[in-house]
Amino acid sequence: MLLSESEKTYTNSEITIIWKLGVCLDPAKCGEGSEDFNVTARPWINVGGPGSNRVIKQADRWLSSAFSDFRNEKTGKASG
Repeated sequence: MLLSESEKTYTNSEITIIWKLGVCLDPAKCGEGSEDFNVTARPWINVGGPGSNRVIKQADRWLSSAFSDFRNEKTGKASG
């Protein structure tokens, strides 16, 4: 996936969150009431915590198109 300079990704083994900087009008609102979104921390989106589903629900909660998310494909090594 090719991203523009105005997009940042946050990923773990399960999910990827894409944040479109130019679309997000007020990042501080994104962090309200969430342990996973904290504008004073770096990285400000914490996908390393225990709740990938929680992060996706939080990102999907905003009606803005500033966030998109997807589940990462699981790849396994062939045994042989």
